[in-house]
Amino acid sequence: MIRLALLILFLLLNGVALRAQDALLVGPLVAATTAQQDRIVIYDLGAETQRSLSFGDEWHALWGFSPDGCRILYTLSDGIAPARVYSARLDGSDEREHVQYAELPEWGVWEPQWSPDGSRIAFTMMRNQPQGDGTRKREYHIGFVTPEDSQPHFYSVTGREHSPQWSPDGQWLAYLSYNERVPGEGPYATAAPTPTVPEGQPTPDTPLLSEGDLWVVSADAQTKYQLTNFTTGSVREPRWSPDGELISFILSPSPVNDQFWMIARSQGAIATQLSYQWSLILDTTWLPDSSAILAAVRDFHETSENKLWLIPLVGNADADATLYLDTPFADYPRFSPDGRWLALRSAYTLAVFDTQYRTWTRLDDVVGNTPPYWSPAGFRGEAAC
Repeated sequence: MIRLALLILFLLLNGVALRAQDALLVGPLVAATTAQQDRIVIYDLGAETQRSLSFGDEWHALWGFSPDGCRILYTLSDGIAPARVYSARLDGSDEREHVQYAELPEWGVWEPQWSPDGSRIAFTMMRNQPQGDGTRKREYHIGFVTPEDSQPHFYSVTGREHSPQWSPDGQWLAYLSYNERVPGEGPYATAAPTPTVPEGQPTPDTPLLSEGDLWVVSADAQTKYQLTNFTTGSVREPRWSPDGELISFILSPSPVNDQFWMIARSQGAIATQLSYQWSLILDTTWLPDSSAILAAVRDFHETSENKLWLIPLVGNADADATLYLDTPFADYPRFSPDGRWLALRSAYTLAVFDTQYRTWTRLDDVVGNTPPYWSPAGFRGEAAC
């Protein structure tokens, strides 16, 4: 009788566990990729359950949710060939590949971003172009597809573009375009570009610096303009403010020398410098009310460990920034759409901070080094999908 009772208890407990895994998600949801890149984990804050999705043996990279929250967007790669982009329902079913391209045998997709209205998926497309000497040259273009057409269309032309980011209203896309230049006094010098080299041309041994500037293009591709034009230094990680008025970015005048900057989206706007001293900026996001920037920074305010700092939009962050959360080895901060929760990596573990009750939820089994993603404000639960 005791054995039978234990068996029944075992079956009941396992049945409950199985139902928790298969139960419909309530939301809000936060999702991330594991360190092994073998699966995507979705944590349901409403039901306090989690679900794991695996799409084969390839490397998984999560890039977010569809605007209604009913699908996840991700790439798969074998680690050698460039990745391809897919989406699937929240239970892993109905997997779809979104980009088809027959013009070249070697191509891939990275950094896909679903537009807020769901009408387009923008991405960085990698194309290995054959050269006359038998080699291949890797090009990077900002492209997009629509739900009705999997053939890519392109916003950019130089082949050195990265990091597409939709504005909150989906009308604009910010991205980075890189140019090569001959360095100044040395390859790592913060100096004006050398105007000429021997005989006016760089030699094969001349090291070149690849430095990025910020561009903006309208969703319909009718308007495009350059936002930043720094003589030296490289821009990275553009981030739209939630109200769509500003774009923050990181400027590196030289390697591992980062500064906080921001600029209005308007053509001809003048960029504003928010910090001046040396630091290592790992990642940034905006407060939900667009009043300040939240950043994971190392070697900042005499603190070597990376912590979360609040960067004001006026003044000098070197003196005026304040510690937001004293959590160890913080990275990839991301607020939920309503601002109630903050997800981040804390010592590589996925953690969620409740800003209302000041409590933590740590998912110790979801270890990794990639950003978390929130279900959008329009998500009404898996039952509504």
